[in-house]
Amino acid sequence: MKPQDHAALFKREVLVRLVKAFLTGDLKDNVDRIPVDMRPKDAPSVRCCIYKERAVARSRCLAGMGLSIGDSDDARSLGSYAEEALQRESLQEPVLTVIDIACKGCVPARYVVTEYCQACLARPCAVNCPFGAIDVDKGRSHIDPMKCKSCGKCAEACPYHAITKIVVPCEEACPVHAINKNELGVAEIDPSECTSCGRCMRACPFGAIQSRSQILDVLRKIKEGKKLVAMLAPAIAGQFPVSLGKVAQGLKKLGFYDVIEVAHGADVTTRNEAKELVERLKNGAPFMTTSCCPAYYETVKRHIPELLPYVSSTRTPMHYTAEIVKNKDPEALAVFIGPCMAKKYEGIHDELVDYVLSFEELGALFDGFEIDLNGLEEMDLGPLPSKEGRAYAVTTGVAGAVKVLAEKEGIEVKPVYINGLHPASIRQLKAFVKAGCPGNMVEVMVCEGGCVAGPTVLGNPRTTARDVKTLSEQAPGIDSIKGELSS
Repeated sequence: MKPQDHAALFKREVLVRLVKAFLTGDLKDNVDRIPVDMRPKDAPSVRCCIYKERAVARSRCLAGMGLSIGDSDDARSLGSYAEEALQRESLQEPVLTVIDIACKGCVPARYVVTEYCQACLARPCAVNCPFGAIDVDKGRSHIDPMKCKSCGKCAEACPYHAITKIVVPCEEACPVHAINKNELGVAEIDPSECTSCGRCMRACPFGAIQSRSQILDVLRKIKEGKKLVAMLAPAIAGQFPVSLGKVAQGLKKLGFYDVIEVAHGADVTTRNEAKELVERLKNGAPFMTTSCCPAYYETVKRHIPELLPYVSSTRTPMHYTAEIVKNKDPEALAVFIGPCMAKKYEGIHDELVDYVLSFEELGALFDGFEIDLNGLEEMDLGPLPSKEGRAYAVTTGVAGAVKVLAEKEGIEVKPVYINGLHPASIRQLKAFVKAGCPGNMVEVMVCEGGCVAGPTVLGNPRTTARDVKTLSEQAPGIDSIKGELSS
């Protein structure tokens, strides 16, 4: 089990307890007991003491109820916050919140010389340092932190691998350097730089970053008798150890009115984007970029504005699926269920999407309702989407789908794949604008491997990628679908 898994289990337990408290009708009265019940007086503690454990659990309760931890008041009861959460109609930005008390306050990222240094005669570390930051004294190389620019050339040059980089996991994971330490040494997210990709949340071994949940909002609407339609992202394949039909039946037992695959919306995206690509290339555009991830679009807007003219204007599968839901029943509430935080950000700004839940939160709902998915019957999901639409969850899936339809119009599509967004790939995208692109369609996956590797997935990305492929092969090709849903 990875260190992050322990933090995920802790977060999951909080969500399950919140769900159960809602179901028994005593959330406002008993939510303050959750931290104490989770860590009673004689319970072992992973942190320094059970009191810190309880404080972290309290903060997780706040995030689980959809509240921003930074704006909370320790003097207020969780019950009063629960009352506030049960009365709100919408969730506002930001979607990520830092649990300051859980943050370890990691040492600054830097290169250090370890005990394996041999102070060798060649001095390759010092010779290759372009900033003169290394000298040798008392049988060991030393790095001057005031001169070091963390270029890593010393580590590359050392024949003994005696120089290593100390990283801060959340900062290392962020592709746009939006998270840093504040004056107290605690992680802080700059909302003007953050793209809501959630990579920092997944990377933190202390679980100090969490998303604000809409799980109570969804439960309240179900209790009110509203028609909620669950929109399952293509990455759902393999997230639970049962078939897609049983997951859908589980959603019905939770109280959802209907279930639809977001792959149907992906088919609409494919058709629209193929038309857009053909038109752009015929009008002389050198290339077009495509991505279903709002974190990519936010990255371009905030950090690569010169790339904006090359970004597809086609809406995402989530949007088009919500459009299908609303066209079928204008009174229905569209609830996207997927693998990431970026979709929560997109949902706040999409006029057709009412709520967004993660796979983690769906798992907590099943646990809270004590639903055994294995014992359920298969639900018939109706007309199938295309195999290309179901494959959107993995790298090459989006470009592969668009390529099928664009080439039927006589356009040769030369795809280029950005498999994971990080500083190097951002530099690569900038270079496409200045120096030209080797292809004419650039697919950008913010998470390496695609949506199957999103920050809130439950399954192993490699395994679920195979499950996505298996499920997609059970569907027809997009060029053969006339589709009532995706026409």
